[in-house]
Amino acid sequence: MKRRDAIDALVARSSGAVTVTTEQAIGAWRAAVPEPANEIPDHLDVVGCMGSASTIALGIALAQPHRTVIIVDGDGSLLMQLGSLVTIAGAAPANLFHFVFENGVYETSGSQPLPGEGRFDLTEMARAAGYAESLRFVDATRFSSELPSLLQRRGPIFVSVRTEPEDGFLIRSSAGTKLEQQVHNLRARLVGTPS
Repeated sequence: MKRRDAIDALVARSSGAVTVTTEQAIGAWRAAVPEPANEIPDHLDVVGCMGSASTIALGIALAQPHRTVIIVDGDGSLLMQLGSLVTIAGAAPANLFHFVFENGVYETSGSQPLPGEGRFDLTEMARAAGYAESLRFVDATRFSSELPSLLQRRGPIFVSVRTEPEDGFLIRSSAGTKLEQQVHNLRARLVGTPS
């Protein structure tokens, strides 16, 4: 499926959720929401620390257990910090939904194939790590139709979304991200501004 189709479906169902995107998902998320890049409510773009989106989202999920937290991760990013699967499963946040867009390449740096592509299975790794559920989608229509019920389940939920590789050199997804501003805005909305 196309990344933008999966992102459009997630954006349509993310009302009230805290959302965290990384790498190539950032540009598609920005294109799907009406707000400017650094003013998307309850949202962070994680740039410059590949693999950290899931652990940042875990911290938010633990601190805000009454809020749904949606991570939009990439397979290359997750491989950079694969131990996060065990950390998330061990903490067992019921409100965390970990979507991993799998396209088989390190798209941000030029679409080099992932090491071991086709021989590892992130869905099975998440299941073995202890996620409450671990699912895989390859069809945009099925993904969109099952998403509402999926987001009502008890997490942590791992969802592999198989997407087509795109040209990473043409997609400068993180341009203009001001993480400090996003973190300040998110903190103010979640816990108030410190005095």
